[in-house]
Amino acid sequence: MIEAELSRSVARWYPGASGVTGAAKLSGGASQETWRFDIVHPDGAIGAILRRSPKGYGAAPTRAAGLAAEAQLMQLAFEAGLPSPRVMHVLTPEDDLGTGFIMQRVEGETIARKILRDEEYAAARPLLARQIGGVLAGLHRLPKDKLPELRSRSATQEIAEFERDYRSLNWPKPVFELALRWLRDHDPGPSAETTLVHGDFRNGNLIIGADGVRAVLDWELAHLGDPMEDLGWVCVNSWRFGEIDKPVGGFGTREELFAGYEAAGRNVDPARVKFWEVMGTLRWGIMCGGMMQRFREGPDHSMERAMIGRRASETEIDLLRLLAPRGS
Repeated sequence: MIEAELSRSVARWYPGASGVTGAAKLSGGASQETWRFDIVHPDGAIGAILRRSPKGYGAAPTRAAGLAAEAQLMQLAFEAGLPSPRVMHVLTPEDDLGTGFIMQRVEGETIARKILRDEEYAAARPLLARQIGGVLAGLHRLPKDKLPELRSRSATQEIAEFERDYRSLNWPKPVFELALRWLRDHDPGPSAETTLVHGDFRNGNLIIGADGVRAVLDWELAHLGDPMEDLGWVCVNSWRFGEIDKPVGGFGTREELFAGYEAAGRNVDPARVKFWEVMGTLRWGIMCGGMMQRFREGPDHSMERAMIGRRASETEIDLLRLLAPRGS
């Protein structure tokens, strides 16, 4: 059924297109889906991706930017020369596909464990930390007057929000209490500069090829804030996938990340990066706790929710490592 709807859509806005083939659902639950398909064209098949909320699921979660904002940000990044898919079409009511957008498919790998272990990416791995530093610098330079409307949160507001989320779980964890106290004590205050923040820039949300970073995905948590937040989040241990001695995504060092960022003309504040790495670790731990709560109390008792939920204990270990005095 979706192939028929997609065929009618692309025939309207893509000159020469006669339909689509090979539509396959990649991911998604009830409220948001991702599909891959090929546009049939006389010049050859054109790979495409649909991201959408089906009809009846238009509202975005509180922290999400929304699909329309995602499309605008991805196209802005693409036009600035950053590794981002080209947005081909933003859905309209005439498409009868819900809300969302269609982007050109970028070939490569997103599965972190393959990126970190497969021989195909061996030559790229030593380059990635510095490379993504440059990508983040470019992202943080995108002009604010061209951005869609985005939420803006300070570090102080984020601490308060995550504390509320944690307490709502009714799942006391002394290490989380310690982390919250540390964050309050080390709150760096307002950033000297407010920029676009991707919000989920990490290994697993990047398309990687043998030549390195090909595209940045999943802009749904984009917001305005401290640019050091993105540098801290990419260093969270959960995104190293076992390569714990390589803090940047399991493939590089902080020094390489910072060098790439600064080579692109921007400054790094290591103390603020450390703050956001601690915040990010706690954030992921609380998110894992929320998954466990939904597994226990909700109608969806999926094994995936339980497996993610149990990872809250891993973040406790990570927090203790981050907060331990140096040399201990």
